[in-house]
Amino acid sequence: MAQHSHGDAAAAHGTHGANDPAHGAHHAHHPTAGTYVKVGILLTIITIIEVYAYYVPAWVAHWSFVPSLLLMSAVKFIVVVSVYMHLRYDHRLFRALFTGPFIVAALTLIGLMFLFGQASIRLGLLS
Repeated sequence: MAQHSHGDAAAAHGTHGANDPAHGAHHAHHPTAGTYVKVGILLTIITIIEVYAYYVPAWVAHWSFVPSLLLMSAVKFIVVVSVYMHLRYDHRLFRALFTGPFIVAALTLIGLMFLFGQASIRLGLLS
């Protein structure tokens, strides 16, 4: 019976040893605990600004209220997806498989909002 070295056993089981360059490169691209804390603080600050905006009557009455909330929400979405869901650290194929359909869905929703908004105006439901 042939004996396997540690490297052979690791290769047979699909695991890599600590000296394997692929092993180190794979783990080098994952966020650290400090990254998670920084992202959490950023998301908290954006949320505080969003809530604050709601309680400022001048901001609520201004035309930029909804676009600013949508922009802050989009930034939070991108940060959560890229860091917490590890999309930033995944292969380009996975990013494309997520991003492509997301863009199509977002553009479809924007188009539907525009169409139904125009229809509502024409029907007199909105002024």
